[in-house]
Amino acid sequence: MKTQMNLLDVLYDLLGFLAFGFYVIVVVVVVFRVIMKRRPIGVSLAWLSLILAIPIVGISAYLILGEVKLGRRRAKLAQAMYRPYITWLQRLVAGFSEQPVVPSAKANPLVALIKSRLGMPLLGGNRIMLLSKPEAILDQLISDIQQAQYTCYLEFYIWQPGGRADVVAEALMQAVQRGVDCRILLDSVGSDDFFDTEWPTRLLDAGVRVVEVLPVKTWRIPLHRQDLRMHRKLVIIDEKIAYTGSMNLVDPALFKQSSGVGQWIDVMVRVMGPVVSVIWSLFIRDWEMETGERLLDAREHKPEYWIEEGHHVQLIPSGPFVGGDCIQQILLQAIYQAEKNLVLTTPYFVPDDPLVAALQSAAARGVSVQLIIPERNDSRMVNFASNAFLEELLVSGVEIYRFQKGLLHTKSVLVDDALALIGTVNLDRRSLWLNFEATLLIDDHAFATMLKELQQDYIHQGHRLQLADWQHRPWKQRMLENVFYLFSPLL
Repeated sequence: MKTQMNLLDVLYDLLGFLAFGFYVIVVVVVVFRVIMKRRPIGVSLAWLSLILAIPIVGISAYLILGEVKLGRRRAKLAQAMYRPYITWLQRLVAGFSEQPVVPSAKANPLVALIKSRLGMPLLGGNRIMLLSKPEAILDQLISDIQQAQYTCYLEFYIWQPGGRADVVAEALMQAVQRGVDCRILLDSVGSDDFFDTEWPTRLLDAGVRVVEVLPVKTWRIPLHRQDLRMHRKLVIIDEKIAYTGSMNLVDPALFKQSSGVGQWIDVMVRVMGPVVSVIWSLFIRDWEMETGERLLDAREHKPEYWIEEGHHVQLIPSGPFVGGDCIQQILLQAIYQAEKNLVLTTPYFVPDDPLVAALQSAAARGVSVQLIIPERNDSRMVNFASNAFLEELLVSGVEIYRFQKGLLHTKSVLVDDALALIGTVNLDRRSLWLNFEATLLIDDHAFATMLKELQQDYIHQGHRLQLADWQHRPWKQRMLENVFYLFSPLL
């Protein structure tokens, strides 16, 4: 009996030793992997701190969220798609050889960077509408769908049923009855509530093709990073009209009204002209990535072109693909080019160090830098992390305005009242590095003037944050800000 007990003790000791050894090996391997990835130092240190402080939680979080993994199938598709789409874009540009587009001196470096990294051309002869009222956005969209003759393609992060959003769905079902090809791409996480309703079935039964993008499944966790999201907002109708901007397919009068932040304030840009074909090609690439179906050669309608009154526009797709991370370089380049004034609006402000340094540098050299953010947003963690950056910006001379009439969701950058960046990208690490996004570079003084008026209206509906007042905020708030600041690289 005593011998059996001794054997069991030895066995338990051996199993404990093996378990501890396995645990140590896993920690060492994951730490080594974090180091070898050579990401920004702040990101690596944040992961190492979490892994070493709370190993089980840290390792689990890293295996799920630590690396960009879109899956082997997507990687093969992306590689196979790259050359055909670049060739298609080159043919598109060649079709406008009689109307060469010359960017302004302010836009030229950015245009060259985007062309080099992404292959996206700057195209002239476009007409643009800046829509800033939710009723006007939805009414115009519904009207365009009702008049569609060939195609209606929509791609959104969030589609929430109810109110005017249901009218859009009804218009799509009616369009299918007229023979219009209607397709919808919706992010799995953002549109989770939508997929739990009867609407997907209703739309599919009516002939509208609905695809869930980047589906979240437990069994996919080891193979795909689950927080990589499709954050684009795109609409393309008959390859003649396109929309993009910050607004999801929701009725703002109903959307997240229980969150206590008020109505969401958004913009959409409605475009007609050659760049619509480029936006169309982006949707087609996303569709092929999700379904494997290639529609690239289906274009039959020649893009419209307006020589005299056209705007110069360039599409900037971004995301976790080769070249897709250059949106950060584009933002930095735009900020460093500013000579007179710089106005930025974003709902989520969790910048990395280079972005903070660029804003401080602009203010130090005499540029009027104005940052407009909402008074409150729908994420407490992001709100605390964002607040941690404000004092150093105020000290450097950046003017910070907190919008008080709802959750300001507009994402825009205006440089020297001449050059505009507008789309879906927030000034946070998630938008810059992880999400699939879409931004328009608009090299046009008339559009810049419209955007400036809108931004100044936001300023008038907010209040300016004063350094002295901000420095006297409660110490408990400071502590929470600093805690979440440590994890800002992971937010």
